[in-house]
Amino acid sequence: MAATKELVKEWNAEHPDIRVQYVQGSWDTVHDQLLTAFEGGEAPDLIHDASDDLADFAYGGYLADLRGLLPDGLKEDIPQQSWETATFGNGVYGVPFLQEPRVLIANPKILKASGIRIPTPERPWSWGEFRDVTKRLSGGGRYGVAWPLKEPVSITLNLGLSTGGQLFRRGADGKVRVAFAPGDAVVPGTVHDQVNIDKSAARTTLGMGGSDTLPGFFGGKYAMVPLGFSYRQQIVQQAPAGFEWTVLPAPVGGASLAQGVSPQTLSVARDSTHKKEAAEFIGFLLRAPNMVRLAEGDWMLPTGTRALAAPALHTAKYGWATGAALARYLRPAPAQPVRGYPEWKDKVATPAFQEYYSGAIGVEELRQRLVGDGNLVLARYQR
Repeated sequence: MAATKELVKEWNAEHPDIRVQYVQGSWDTVHDQLLTAFEGGEAPDLIHDASDDLADFAYGGYLADLRGLLPDGLKEDIPQQSWETATFGNGVYGVPFLQEPRVLIANPKILKASGIRIPTPERPWSWGEFRDVTKRLSGGGRYGVAWPLKEPVSITLNLGLSTGGQLFRRGADGKVRVAFAPGDAVVPGTVHDQVNIDKSAARTTLGMGGSDTLPGFFGGKYAMVPLGFSYRQQIVQQAPAGFEWTVLPAPVGGASLAQGVSPQTLSVARDSTHKKEAAEFIGFLLRAPNMVRLAEGDWMLPTGTRALAAPALHTAKYGWATGAALARYLRPAPAQPVRGYPEWKDKVATPAFQEYYSGAIGVEELRQRLVGDGNLVLARYQR
């Protein structure tokens, strides 16, 4: 927020005839806020959102197609796999500019004392090896891993890309359906078994958000916590004096470090009467030095190749180098193009995954609910 406000101030000082007014929203209610604004004809010209929230707005005709508005340098600087996160149908409805992989935040003292192999982006753990490691790290009141799964869906789907999971598949008729294939079962199966069979993952953290696990991590109750890359900021701010921590790559399936992400985006409202000016401001905000400022401020990775090359984002301190090494493997989240995903996630997938991870249901019932109940929801959006 501070970096964004500073850049808005700089823009306004340089462009007195095109002034930008900063209005703060909330990630918790952004979808409903925007829907109300669109329906009421009061949408802002420029919108900061996340790519997994754009599908319904893009297909609903609320966002402008940016293909003919953006500066060529910006279009060329952001890789194609990032542009795909904001591409719906034949149009581009957002500029992806910040993204974060999911990583393992680990206590290096515990890992080294156990004698296990420390993973690197060049030699990550497989999901099977990760399960074995968490068993070795457990005991004496300590768990090998804490999974904060209050919001389990995006975590499960995005990590599942490394095992070939897709979950959503487009048929010959162009419609998207849920199909729970073997690759989709590896990540949820690992978590389920760590909690319910190995007892190497803390059951109490299943209902927690990421921040809720940090006190236990600092206290040595958990050896590792899978978290978004930006959580490093909270760790730096909250960790006890002298506490050591490190950033490790997430486990992989096969040899793939692929991971799904939903980058932060900038979009322009279709009804805006200032599309050209909004696009000019986007070009300014996302110049390489400015994108670095935004990335450092949010403790995330920039999508732009020039910004990602900044030396400040490749230091060993705070795990920046590990995150930067993962950037080229980041792909659009599986849910990216799916209309009706927010409803499917809230009404079907979240309760199904929560019950599966707790051991209340088995994998076949999980499959039935995700596919059977899920496709009923998606069908209503694709009539």
